[in-house]
Amino acid sequence: MKPTRSASPLTHFAFLAALVCFVLAAGDAPAQNRYSPTIRVNDKAISAYEIDQRIRLLRVLGAQGDIQREARERLIEERLQVQAAEQLGLTTTEEQLEAGIAEFAARASTTTENFIAVIRNGGVDDDTFRDFIEAGVLWREVVGARFAPQAQVGEDEVDRAIALAGQQSGVRVLVSEIIMLARNGEELAQAQARAVELGQVTSFQRFSAAARQLSASPSRDVGGRLDWLPLSGLPPELRAQFLTMRPGQVTEPFQIPNAIGVFQLRALEERAPERAETVAIDYAEFLIPGGSEADARRIADQIDTCDDLFGIAHGLPDERLTRQSLPPAQLPAPVAAELARLDDGEVSTALVRGNSQVVLMLCTRATEQTADIDRAGVRRALSNQRIASYGAAFLAELRAEAQIIDLQ
Repeated sequence: MKPTRSASPLTHFAFLAALVCFVLAAGDAPAQNRYSPTIRVNDKAISAYEIDQRIRLLRVLGAQGDIQREARERLIEERLQVQAAEQLGLTTTEEQLEAGIAEFAARASTTTENFIAVIRNGGVDDDTFRDFIEAGVLWREVVGARFAPQAQVGEDEVDRAIALAGQQSGVRVLVSEIIMLARNGEELAQAQARAVELGQVTSFQRFSAAARQLSASPSRDVGGRLDWLPLSGLPPELRAQFLTMRPGQVTEPFQIPNAIGVFQLRALEERAPERAETVAIDYAEFLIPGGSEADARRIADQIDTCDDLFGIAHGLPDERLTRQSLPPAQLPAPVAAELARLDDGEVSTALVRGNSQVVLMLCTRATEQTADIDRAGVRRALSNQRIASYGAAFLAELRAEAQIIDLQ
């Protein structure tokens, strides 16, 4: 028999090296799987790690229902939003990103540092939260660039919204509420973060389920549902929002002592209004020197709102057009008599002042209910609603055209 030949040191080394590589590779496999693509959105990938992180973030923000599905859907939408920004050449600066984070924290009435501490306690990495904020900042830039010109709100639209408020004794709303306790800084941050998340809800069922879980109000037992409420009995900031909302939409967070509330509009009903007392009359006068009533009627045929008169008066002396808002008692008698016969947007051509024919137009009547409504707030709410509608339609279009592949 031949003696057995022992392996050389070189052979032992090769074997050990191979074994080490195998062990390391086996140890790295879970990490590689963790970051491997799970979903592909066009040319962008979403990893299992990102989905796990988004689930954690949604939990911190108080999301309800199928959170895993929600996380996947949100990440898909954010990939599309970022891609739309890239196509427009839009990017974020560090200053914009920090401002976006600060804005998100400010909604919770806390500092950026405190809010990030809450996020970290939920197991969410800083980069995850920054990516979430960046997608939101970019999408705001996208919809602003594409749709801001189409979302301009005219004075006549604000007038119509406020005119509806002028009939508030005949308007009532059916709403659901979620009242979340905010007795200290941590509760306030959590409540405000959840309120922001609830602002995206449009389903009555989801809002009702959230009310049962999150609300501190007795109405939680019935999913937050309240009986019909007169619009005139609500705070002005809520009135302005409800006047511009559609059923299913949720208000911005409303702060009350030691709590944060959000309200979902379920229905709005207009009934025969009681005549509210007028506290001010907004009207415009356009003078036609040497003109006739026929000349005034020709002007009247060209205008639909008081704003249109500024176009007619462009380039003319300032005294040709005046617009003012006065209490009824301070109106000149002839003007008061004519305005009493008019509805908003209607014109009288019966007055003459000196040698000038007058085009008198009633812009709007302010009642006790409408006097405290913030016009800028109504305009902002109408514009934001319009931009949000355009943005949602555009995102749906992007999704319909996208190639979305589930790699699992």
